[in-house]
Amino acid sequence: MKAVNHYVVVDKIKATQEKKVGGLILTDDHDQENRYFKGKVISVGNLVEGINVNDTVWYDCHSGHGIEFDDKFYFVIKASDIVLVD
Repeated sequence: MKAVNHYVVVDKIKATQEKKVGGLILTDDHDQENRYFKGKVISVGNLVEGINVNDTVWYDCHSGHGIEFDDKFYFVIKASDIVLVD
């Protein structure tokens, strides 16, 4: 699978659980005001600059669309929706 043009294929990183005092278990996505998701870059289009395969990125939660490939679910997003490369 290869992204083209200004698109990036991302594997969303699952939210991790964190136990707090009092036994309450929270996940990374418990904050409803968090507008961005974290993901690992799987493929980068030929017109994308500054983003490489295996980078960890933060992208707008309303961007792109999902696609299933080889029994795995990925997100295809525009490079302009990526706000941070980690």
